[in-house]
Amino acid sequence: MRYLLFLTFCLSFFACKKGSTLPLETQEIEVAKERFRESYRPQYHFTPPEKWMNDPNGLLYHNGTYHLFYQYYPEDIVWGPMHWGHATSTDLMAWEHKPIALYPDELGLIFSGSAVMDANNTSGLGTKDNPPMVAIFTYHLMAGEKAGRKDFQTQGIAYSLDEGDTWTKYEANPVIGNTDIKDFRDPKVMWHEASKQWVMALVAGDHVKFYNSPNLKSWTLASEFGKNQGAHGGVWECPDIFPLAVSGSQEQKWVLLVSMNPGAPNGGSGTQYFVGDFDGKQFTTTQKEAQWLDYGMDNYAGVTYNGLPDNKRTFIGWMSNWNYARDTPTEVWRSAMTLPRKLTLAKNKNAFHLKNYPIDTLNEYSYATITHDTMKHNMSLSSANFNEMRLDFTLPGVIDDFTVNFTNVEGNSLKVGYTKSSNNFFIDRRKSGKVAFEPSFAKEIHTAPAIQKNAKDVKFSIFMDASSIEFFVNDGETAMTDQIFPDIPFTAMTFTSKSQTIAPLKVSKVKRIWE
Repeated sequence: MRYLLFLTFCLSFFACKKGSTLPLETQEIEVAKERFRESYRPQYHFTPPEKWMNDPNGLLYHNGTYHLFYQYYPEDIVWGPMHWGHATSTDLMAWEHKPIALYPDELGLIFSGSAVMDANNTSGLGTKDNPPMVAIFTYHLMAGEKAGRKDFQTQGIAYSLDEGDTWTKYEANPVIGNTDIKDFRDPKVMWHEASKQWVMALVAGDHVKFYNSPNLKSWTLASEFGKNQGAHGGVWECPDIFPLAVSGSQEQKWVLLVSMNPGAPNGGSGTQYFVGDFDGKQFTTTQKEAQWLDYGMDNYAGVTYNGLPDNKRTFIGWMSNWNYARDTPTEVWRSAMTLPRKLTLAKNKNAFHLKNYPIDTLNEYSYATITHDTMKHNMSLSSANFNEMRLDFTLPGVIDDFTVNFTNVEGNSLKVGYTKSSNNFFIDRRKSGKVAFEPSFAKEIHTAPAIQKNAKDVKFSIFMDASSIEFFVNDGETAMTDQIFPDIPFTAMTFTSKSQTIAPLKVSKVKRIWE
């Protein structure tokens, strides 16, 4: 209602200010264009119409439509009582905002979770001809938390019989109760074809619990994983488990994603992953060290889409960090999602490596490409706005030290590059604009270890939007995501390296997704 009132006000104001006699539909389009031009509003990343957003939830592909639900507080731009916001897309780039899907009730706030199509109506919540879309989520009872209890998080379900437009809570919620686990949340559910049952991955403080169900309503604890594996610098959150084929082979492995806050490599929130085997009940792995999906500070709580054909996996993360999520300098809305990324699994000797790189659809949104055959030491390019662009380039030969420095006339500087002595890639946003709103935001240079040493002919991609940079090496072999808040857009790019040459560099504009 608040949004509708705000939109009505905007339409009236627009009409009065312009003296407009345009049809109402045309006025709405013009207002929408202006509203999504606010300072720092991403132009090709998903953002809510207004107010607070965090974790992506219920990622589901069905009947040609991608559903994105998300943690949402419609009353303020700081975290508050959680709802599930909702948006849909036909290509994962351009989004239609939908009405709020799930509201808090007497059992609690609506925390993170997942969604599935119960195609065989195992739950009995629909019919054979009209099976239900089922959301599985965590209830968070604030009164219980404030009273010092440990049982304030339980798991509930809701269902939709009209493609996600309206939702009904299951009358016998919660479907999984709780007696003594403080952090007990974020159910990710999938259908396990081999064992013909539903599988849920659910985090419990410092590990993952796996549950099985024949009908999405009755759940049995099957196993646990992770108490003595992986990184444990903070609370585990937002698990996801799925199979992936190993590139270039007939082998298939299972991937388990687990977000953690704090304790990420560069501070605050981050997402680790494990590669192993899963039989529908138990996950096992020989992996010894923690592996990280993204080494920037701003890719958290990401999960993958259910329902994609051929076991493909597309990932979306929340582009923020709990260190400063409530403090970033935006006013109408707060937070964005990462670009949708395809996940692929590679094998390097005896180690598996999860790659993540923007989906191919983004190529259709790239236009006005200019190719520069070579760039050498201290060569520069200028642009009216590097903050709504992508850059793709290759460094031929053995990789050596290099820096790509984005600057503007306000003295802001954003550096991306590689340091050979440490074999690290880096993003340096310490002087990138507005950085003083929280101490850890610009405290240090962010680094990511290169997978290979002395690699040759390395490919890079940089995606810049109004308030973010996503940096990829070799089609996602290494990924780094950081928010940035320059005083004005970056207008110059300088390449620096004593021995390295770019050959070639492609600079492309990226279409807005809000028109």
